[in-house]
Amino acid sequence: MQSASNNSSPHLSGPQSVTRVMGLVLLALVPGTMAMLWFFGWGILINLAIAILTAVAAEATVLRLRGREVTSTLLDLSAIVTAWLLALALPTLLPWWQTVMGTAFAIILVKQLFGGIGHNPFNPAMAGYVLLLVSFPVTMTRWLPPEVVSGNAISLADSLHIIFSGTPPLGQTWDAISSATPLDQMRTELSQHRMISEIRQSPLWGDFGGRGWEWIGNWFLVGGLFLIWQRVISWRIPASMLGALLLVAGLFWTIDPDTHPFPAFHLFSGGAILGAFFIATDPVSASTTPRGQLVYGALIGLFVFIIRTWGGYPDAVAFSVLLLNMAAPTIDYYTQPRIFGQREDRDA
Repeated sequence: MQSASNNSSPHLSGPQSVTRVMGLVLLALVPGTMAMLWFFGWGILINLAIAILTAVAAEATVLRLRGREVTSTLLDLSAIVTAWLLALALPTLLPWWQTVMGTAFAIILVKQLFGGIGHNPFNPAMAGYVLLLVSFPVTMTRWLPPEVVSGNAISLADSLHIIFSGTPPLGQTWDAISSATPLDQMRTELSQHRMISEIRQSPLWGDFGGRGWEWIGNWFLVGGLFLIWQRVISWRIPASMLGALLLVAGLFWTIDPDTHPFPAFHLFSGGAILGAFFIATDPVSASTTPRGQLVYGALIGLFVFIIRTWGGYPDAVAFSVLLLNMAAPTIDYYTQPRIFGQREDRDA
């Protein structure tokens, strides 16, 4: 996110500015969240409630143990933003205790133990997501098919039963109610030497990416553009990340369109747009210099393509962001803008 002052991270002018910025981020997340609710059902709201309650409780507990002010910190909304982003990245019927575990890890270990907002070197939501993905790969890849594909909506009661019991409704199996994501299906089918034209005959596919997933990406794009308009984030990271992803995907698609999907598929079939506008732009863990933001975003886009194409995980936004979080200080060091009037040391 774009800094509002020249102070140290998180580069915001004060508690009220932090609250305003986080509030605008939450507002911008609403269209995409509503789209996910429409296509994937009540589990989205249940995950949100569990994650937010856990984040607030975990942050309050750690602040009390550290002897810090609780109310003012909670009112900056940063814990809620972390919980919201993590909840959006989780499968809609993930067992409740895994959502609690991922959220508590993000808040306690990744955020507060590093000193709280402004000090965490990694994006807390993505760190929590990766912890769960590595620890529980089966449940973390158990997504519902969008309602436009399955034709069936899981009720609120059934969603609550599945999330809190960990078992599907009576008489049903996980295979009957869950489905591979478009990215997962594409990776699996390509590994079986099927061509893109054959894979896209599945009813899971829309114009560019997965049915339902395309519209979710569009609504997160609307929210992201709103943040740029409000000057909450800079355009550089989203533009360079998505541009690099499109460029590299387009190059490989041009070389071999039978084994590499159309470039827009990479934008509209996973977390690329959500990641570009809401995750990679984290004001603490991202690059802060203008040139550095372009490099930082482009490298995230490159790593997303590499991991999706040759790695072991179908979606790669979380891993790519965390890798570049580690590199952000170095990128900033080598991309500092020259101070007006400064001359190069010719003897250096």
